[in-house]
Amino acid sequence: MEKIGGGPRLIAYLIDTIILSGVSGLITAVFGAAQNDLVTVLGSFAVAVFVFWYYIYFWTSTGQTPGKSIMKIKVVATNGAKLTVGKAFLRVIGYAISNLILGLGFIWILFDTDKQGWHDKIASTYVVRA
Repeated sequence: MEKIGGGPRLIAYLIDTIILSGVSGLITAVFGAAQNDLVTVLGSFAVAVFVFWYYIYFWTSTGQTPGKSIMKIKVVATNGAKLTVGKAFLRVIGYAISNLILGLGFIWILFDTDKQGWHDKIASTYVVRA
């Protein structure tokens, strides 16, 4: 298993961020058009649910989000198996934790011998060549 470091992972993350931002903007525009506080809150909730399930769906089905697919990399469990919903859930939570302190959990990938960020360590995952 060839573990992948920072560069390809960053590009994949940026591609996914562009996709997620576009869809999130569309959802926000639709819900925001109502000009109602409750509907706006529901819109924010819908965005959060979409982002959450975007990652879980792709990581458990192919191990590749669209960004990772373009970069020809994928997420696997440390034993090489496909991610379960539980591992994918932990990895999404780990993404949030990795972002908490100035993205240090992502920067960690550059210095870790196994090329794991905090989110990978939390979920026991690697990013490998697809």
